[in-house]
Amino acid sequence: MQRAGTPDSSVGVNQGTTVRHGGPLLRTHARWKTARVTSSTDASPLSDLSTEELRALATAQRDAHAAHRAKGATLDLTRGKPSAAQLDLSDALLRLPTTTTDRSGTDVRNYGGLRGLVELREIFAELLRVDTEQLIAGGNSSLTIMRDVLVDLLLFGGVDSPRPWSQEEKVTFICPVPGYDRHFGLLAELGIEMVTVPMTDDGPDAEAVARIAAEDPSVKGMWIVPTYANPTGAVCSQEVADRLASMPTAAPDFKIFWDNAYAVHHLSEQEAKSADIISLTSASEHPHRPFVFASTSKITYAGGGVAFLASSSEQIEWYLAHLGKGSIGPDKVNHLRHAEFFGDAEGVLAHMRRHREILAPKFAEVERVLGERLGGRGVATWNSPTGGYFVNLDVLPGTASRVVALAKEAGLSLTPAGASFPYGKDPQDTNIRLAPTMPPLSELTEAMEIVATCVLLAAAEKLSGDTAKE
Repeated sequence: MQRAGTPDSSVGVNQGTTVRHGGPLLRTHARWKTARVTSSTDASPLSDLSTEELRALATAQRDAHAAHRAKGATLDLTRGKPSAAQLDLSDALLRLPTTTTDRSGTDVRNYGGLRGLVELREIFAELLRVDTEQLIAGGNSSLTIMRDVLVDLLLFGGVDSPRPWSQEEKVTFICPVPGYDRHFGLLAELGIEMVTVPMTDDGPDAEAVARIAAEDPSVKGMWIVPTYANPTGAVCSQEVADRLASMPTAAPDFKIFWDNAYAVHHLSEQEAKSADIISLTSASEHPHRPFVFASTSKITYAGGGVAFLASSSEQIEWYLAHLGKGSIGPDKVNHLRHAEFFGDAEGVLAHMRRHREILAPKFAEVERVLGERLGGRGVATWNSPTGGYFVNLDVLPGTASRVVALAKEAGLSLTPAGASFPYGKDPQDTNIRLAPTMPPLSELTEAMEIVATCVLLAAAEKLSGDTAKE
């Protein structure tokens, strides 16, 4: 099978959704399409430098690194958290709801309503392009719903399962990489094996997925973040989604875990539309294949939002039957609060445009610093996403761990190298996920300067043959 997360495992540019910058990495067979970058006029590929010049570059970068260390800063680009300014956008929630009853007159403070408040479900059903009756509104965490679904499948099997998954000899999931570390951690905790396929700019390598799913009955499902994927920013095309929906699978109960976490998280006026996986699978006579997850975690309050689950009508009833053994209903007060806050689907989109005003300059600053410091040097490539929360940085193979360690010495915490791969193991030690959303712009600039310095230093050390120096 193919591996992903390195420049030679992704192809093309997805209709303007994400553009790869920085030029091909040295000693790789890069297939990223490159675009205009801003680079310093004296930038030269490190492959053109002599050993002496590389050592001189390393010395200069060590001096810059020491200067960053001397500042004693504490900076963090590890997780895709909303900034305080983004959270402030939703502070009106603290004064809501204005009533204690829903539109039917039911008191939302009481038990019941396992599906969640219909007023809120209608809003997000429109945004997610699903039928309201096929959408559940739950607690604040979509990851919790994902875990519940996996556990229910293991204990009971799905509506189309011949037996509980725990009775299978083994259970395997297909994981596009680079991907979301929490997806992988959840599978690892439950003893589900993982097989990787490349994440390209129009979604997972659909032919690789189809081949693996058709050959192995232990392959019970796959992960996908279809819109502005974590961390690559890719958007799953209609063609790829249709292939995933219609492909034959050896397991009769194959599931697509469609984690649409960033469906409305646009960074430009070019707003990608998510493929309608529920309609596609229904048309292909695989109606029970998808589980669609979403939440307001990065829309309103990350710790106080609402999570959603959509699927076929039968599969929703299956989920509710198991959920009902452990819950008498979600926080409908919070549901009503959100329904009043948004008003309708357009209210959600208008709110997200305010998020964009805060986030777009930060992603532009990441692009500026990387372009000026690393453009044309042949030691890094990165994407320019038009949505989502991350920038995907690939550095010289064999140096990602060194870059992360150097950054930590300089006061900058980065996501561990390899985090975007199952078990945290990037076979080429090349991938780093950057999360620029939380820090103020001034801190982000300093953080990115540290990143660039560490990338250049690690590359110069490797190419000159010098061992890492303190």
